Amino acid sequence: MKVKVLCRNPDDYVRETTRDIQRVPRNYDPTLHPFEVPREYTRALNATKLQKVFAKPFVASLDGHRDGISCIVKHPKSLSTVISGACDGEVKVWNLPKRECLRTVQAHEGFVRGMCSRFCGTSFFTVGDDKTIKQWNMEAPGYGVREEPINTILGKTVFTGIDHHYKEGTFATCGQTVDIWDEQRSSPLRSFSWGVDSFNCVRFNPVETELLASCGSDRSIILYDTREAAPLRKVIMKMRNNALSWNQMEAYYFVCANEDYNLYTYDIRYMDIPVTVHMDHLSAVLDVDYSPTGRELVSASFDKTIRIFGKDGGHSREVYHTKRMQHVISVRWSADNKYILSGSDEMNIRLWKANASEKLGLLTAREKAAANYNKKLIEKFQYHPQVKRIVSYRHLPRDLLRQKREQREMKLAQRRKDINIRKHSKPGSIPVVTEKEKHVVAVVE
Repeated sequence: MKVKVLCRNPDDYVRETTRDIQRVPRNYDPTLHPFEVPREYTRALNATKLQKVFAKPFVASLDGHRDGISCIVKHPKSLSTVISGACDGEVKVWNLPKRECLRTVQAHEGFVRGMCSRFCGTSFFTVGDDKTIKQWNMEAPGYGVREEPINTILGKTVFTGIDHHYKEGTFATCGQTVDIWDEQRSSPLRSFSWGVDSFNCVRFNPVETELLASCGSDRSIILYDTREAAPLRKVIMKMRNNALSWNQMEAYYFVCANEDYNLYTYDIRYMDIPVTVHMDHLSAVLDVDYSPTGRELVSASFDKTIRIFGKDGGHSREVYHTKRMQHVISVRWSADNKYILSGSDEMNIRLWKANASEKLGLLTAREKAAANYNKKLIEKFQYHPQVKRIVSYRHLPRDLLRQKREQREMKLAQRRKDINIRKHSKPGSIPVVTEKEKHVVAVVE
């Protein structure tokens, strides 16, 4: 004889305490949920709209400088410490959580042209218009003790940039030549030059630490190996590069910020054409920095905006601007991948969220689950017209909008002209040049 017995476990439907939420039984059979996709689409649309409602990227402003910010450096070991240099030769050390200045040093006469931190975080280096390299202690001196540099090196020419090796006690400077220095010596170990008047940026590779790259005034990007006697390779572009940043996860890739309003990602193994052209800025790009994950990059421009790009994205996913912010000269991505620091002409350092709608502070498990669910929903329906329109829309000031329209018209006119020339010429006489190939003039080995 067969006996059927109903068995209900109270743990499945009874709350442990009255403060718990009610447990709801769910049947995942798809036949019982015929409108699952329309419901998900509505949720995705609501999540997209709420993302816009909560998009408040600006976090804080650090003011105290008396001239424009020329450079910003992150502390290699401490998330809360940032060092900034100004155009009047002043260097400030900031505490980000407290949003206050810890130290002020009159480092140079004239501009602070470049700064870098030692890999262990015990000291930092500055270069300026007064032809000196100065090493400063990261810790403030005791009460009543005068602020003095640990070491001062007097150079023959003005230095325009500096960067420190990621593992050893050596650093590189650029000016009329690219020089490799030892911390214990007052003369360079090695000097590189390749028919260039001057250099404006030099950067060590964080992964392959013996490699470094520099941007020259003759529109070139030059690669070096500190173990070699001569430079490795040179790429000449149509316009000058202002800054350069290496990908911190993929050793082969670096991005350069160009005067022609674009950024170019290169693979050092194939320098003939850039891997990606990042377009959207409306004026010269002055600085660029990769995120610690290597998946995104942030750029600062003369058009008074900051833009965030995916490493493979041709167009920006985010643009930040304020009414007061003027030409943005320097930008850095924080080491915890959550914040962006920007320094601009009007003497302010601004702190931004990397994800504009992200909630700051501690999140409960339910908040995390809801945020992840909404993110996946938006990804699933990202190509639907309504969702795509809301996600891609960015408010721009009127001047920038006018410039954007003008540039679009100019590009379309140039494209029409090229098509007409090709149409009325002998077939094959005028080749089609892709956007990536347009900007590289030559590669010299």
